[in-house]
Amino acid sequence: MALAIPSGTAQPNAQLTQQKPLSFDEFLAQYGGDNRYELIDGEVFDLEPTGQHEEVSAFVTTKICVQIERIGLPWFVLQRGLLRPSNAGMTAFRPDVAVVDRDELVKEPFWSEQSILTLGSSIKFVTEVVSSNWQNDYARKVEDYAALGISEYWIADYAGLGGTRHIGKPKQPTLSICTLVDGEYEIHQLRGSEMIVSPTFPELRLTAEEVLRANR
Repeated sequence: MALAIPSGTAQPNAQLTQQKPLSFDEFLAQYGGDNRYELIDGEVFDLEPTGQHEEVSAFVTTKICVQIERIGLPWFVLQRGLLRPSNAGMTAFRPDVAVVDRDELVKEPFWSEQSILTLGSSIKFVTEVVSSNWQNDYARKVEDYAALGISEYWIADYAGLGGTRHIGKPKQPTLSICTLVDGEYEIHQLRGSEMIVSPTFPELRLTAEEVLRANR
């Protein structure tokens, strides 16, 4: 499933070899304490990132935290946690960046004891930084995050790994901004000096390149 990675680059998001699909409870017992793993349809994926992957995640987190503080919202960026869609019993996503609404957490059945979210209303914004198993970010998560009602989803493909149907040809670093309209995502692809327009954080002033290069 993984796309070939150039020599010298680590290969995160590798699908683990396993004997049988895992239920959510089995996954939680075996991998719940380690934020390297997520579960998709019973298959376990290793999320061990490259250094640049972490830089992009950290850059987005920093900029979003500034916006949350500036606006004075009761939101925070989830550091460790699982998103378990209530309609997908064998799936538990672990977003790279997730903005959580503190006021909605009283509705979450597991939150008081575990860092597990089940409701889209708790999550205001998500970013996934693309790694070798790009199919999950561009397909499955687009579908499930929209179904959950998450209003804004960024796909930060800093290495241009995604398929040509998603980022065009020739492939190049691309930031896809997905905004929810009538239950489905409208996707706008940004590159280079193109400015980001964020419905969730309208005062954000960033270009696609600044995000994809973590403003190096």
